[in-house]
Amino acid sequence: MDTQFYMPVRVIEGEECVRRNAALFAPFGRRALIVTGKSSAANGSLADVTAVLDANGQAYEIFDRIPQNPTVECVREGAEIAKRCGAEFVVAVGGGSPMDAAKAIALLARQNIGDLFAQPIGNDALPMIHIPTTAGTGSEVTPYAILTRNDKETKQSISAPSLFPKIAFLDGKYTESLPQNITVNTAIDAVSHAAEGMLSSKAGAASDALARESLRILLGEYESLRAGEYSPAVRQNLLRGAALAGMVIANTGTSPVHTLGYSLTYYHGVPHGRANGLLLPAFLRRCFEKDAPLTRRIYAALGMDAEEFSEKISALLGEREKYPEKELRAWAHKASQSRKSCAVSFSEAELYEVLQEAIGYSE
Repeated sequence: MDTQFYMPVRVIEGEECVRRNAALFAPFGRRALIVTGKSSAANGSLADVTAVLDANGQAYEIFDRIPQNPTVECVREGAEIAKRCGAEFVVAVGGGSPMDAAKAIALLARQNIGDLFAQPIGNDALPMIHIPTTAGTGSEVTPYAILTRNDKETKQSISAPSLFPKIAFLDGKYTESLPQNITVNTAIDAVSHAAEGMLSSKAGAASDALARESLRILLGEYESLRAGEYSPAVRQNLLRGAALAGMVIANTGTSPVHTLGYSLTYYHGVPHGRANGLLLPAFLRRCFEKDAPLTRRIYAALGMDAEEFSEKISALLGEREKYPEKELRAWAHKASQSRKSCAVSFSEAELYEVLQEAIGYSE
């Protein structure tokens, strides 16, 4: 099978990079839709964006009603606002939820799509600039938008080359006010992306090289994550590592770890990164039983063996959730229906065993 690597996003990294590169916003058009959540007003990112647009003479409207785990209904509302205000481009400011929502909004503002998950996604979408304020999802460099589907009681992605942002600005200062639990959960999410990318049947030399570098950077800041103490340099490193992991999954996709984790998030509100962290060590142990050479390469990239990795992740996560056996079996069944490009195949029964080991169950 051919291997490919494609990542067309211009990435600009550094302190005050948004304000210092105001001229790059100008060619995108006269009017923008800013897609964000409520926290961007507190961390300074929204103020930087509006200052740039004001200085350029570009008008804008702010859509700041993006919830955690955005729904199809939410992005359709945003698309209607984009059309009504005549937006020529979208600026996404926030964590994974605003960035994913912005992609679907940019798409729906230009295309009349009845069923996002069934109809082909064309190449027509509003151009986007993304500014992440968490260090985890890497959505600023991927063509994916993960949306909550209440009709299916899960989360599901849409994907197309047109959903790649044009520019991503990485400034660690926007993550400085993040609570410890969000900092940890998003960092674990990025670790999971890099490791899962190496498991993919679509992995190649370029994606594996980025995955190894991402893991080196992210796990190099483990002691800071454990202690909850972050210098500006550490914050920037975490953001850089997350972006590299995003570049990995932009080409490889993720693994059943994500599909299993979606049920924890949908039914019990477990944060996405935490859900991945709960599941990844057990999933890798099962992978080792099926494909030891591949999994050894992943442990080598992690810089530790299975036991140490499990212990370190557990130290960050604290007490684990427990759910009824009936739920674990239902989640395993749901995940078994998903198509993931994982080089190691898992049956429904084996996915249940991963859940049982990772989560445990209550009476």
